[in-house]
Amino acid sequence: MARPSLSPQMTARIIGHIREHNLQPDQHLPGQALADAFRVSRAPVNAALRVLEGMGIVRSEPNRGYFLVKGAQELEHEEDLGDLRKDEPEDERYFAIAEDRLAGKLPDRISESELMRLYGLSRSVLLKILNKIAEEGWIERLPGNGWAFRPILTSRAAYEQGYQFRAAVESQALLLPGFAIDEKAFRIAREEQQWLLDGGYKRATRNDLFRANSGFHEMLVGCSRNDFFVESVRRVNRLRRLIEYRITIDRARLPLQCREHLHILTLLEKGLRQEAADFLRIHIEGASAIKSPQLG
Repeated sequence: MARPSLSPQMTARIIGHIREHNLQPDQHLPGQALADAFRVSRAPVNAALRVLEGMGIVRSEPNRGYFLVKGAQELEHEEDLGDLRKDEPEDERYFAIAEDRLAGKLPDRISESELMRLYGLSRSVLLKILNKIAEEGWIERLPGNGWAFRPILTSRAAYEQGYQFRAAVESQALLLPGFAIDEKAFRIAREEQQWLLDGGYKRATRNDLFRANSGFHEMLVGCSRNDFFVESVRRVNRLRRLIEYRITIDRARLPLQCREHLHILTLLEKGLRQEAADFLRIHIEGASAIKSPQLG
């Protein structure tokens, strides 16, 4: 049976619901209640809530669901809602596919026609989404009109092992004989981390935050000039990308993350590679300790 077409206005409808009922910060937004009110499945509601979380309008709490960060009065003057509505249709479907893949609802191999039927998509829109997913590394095109999902991390144990691997490999990469600072890459990384620290972390989407973080770490390992190290870290980042969508983004801790990234750059620029390697290991292990428990 075909899945009902996902509403291109779901995010806007939730905003309207918040305004109509004059909901206040910290109030609970039960996903099932919203789905029942809008007469849709949970998938488009969950996708829309993730978009709103990326905008800083709601927050998610492990095993409790979503809660308002901005109340009805704040949303009356929200400047970014226009862009949010414009990008919403593809974002909703993208996150719905991601959520269904994580939940094991999609097979390892699937045709374009089946995906079009399941998500109520035109081929042009579907291909745009699939190409984005392919760029992120968790699906690949097969001959003809088929697609194959690549392996992903789905358990807390595997997620923690990924962090353990990264802590060992990334810290060691800084100590390899071929390590040399890429001045242009360091300058770009420093500018990006400073932009996030200066307030960009409040506005960046979940995708942007993941890209900035994973890109920073891949850049550091790239300075080792060892392709085996670089490809290993990139592979782990591809594997963990989807499961990151189920992790609550605590934006309050992002400034500390940015300061730690900047500190690592400074240590390396001073030639203190051992200190930088030790700090990088602690930095990665600390992130694992904060995020892994959310997976239950």
